Amino acid sequence: MRIASRIGIFSLVGVIGYVLQTGVLWLLVGRLRMAIVPATLAATEAAVLHNFVWHIAWTWADRPAGPGATLVRLLRFNVANGGVSLLGGAALMALLVHGLGVHYLAANLVTVLACSVVNFAASDLWVFRAWSKGEGGGAGRGAGSSHATYRATAT
Repeated sequence: MRIASRIGIFSLVGVIGYVLQTGVLWLLVGRLRMAIVPATLAATEAAVLHNFVWHIAWTWADRPAGPGATLVRLLRFNVANGGVSLLGGAALMALLVHGLGVHYLAANLVTVLACSVVNFAASDLWVFRAWSKGEGGGAGRGAGSSHATYRATAT
């Protein structure tokens, strides 16, 4: 897949994840009166899990992996994207909302945009990188055959 296409799909998944995150954040803060930072952590994790599923199915579908490798990817995605989004997001939200008085929904947009470049790079280079035979990657039933079939029909 060309990098421009991958960035476009990553961005679309991210926008949908952002809508989900914002909805959860609004519900937790605006309706349930939860504190900003814990609500941001919960809303961000909801978006991280949503995005992971769509990135496997769509953004990096050309880099299949078996169940074991998918679990490793989920852990990596939570460390990389989750870590950047959760820690960076919580810190930026605290700074913007409490330090600068920015409305929490506007601060959430700034936070998501600031973290997305780092998240794409981590996903492309580390989380969803192509698996070699020794890493248990494979696509499930006969690691090489499924991947080769995809390439033959996708090009």
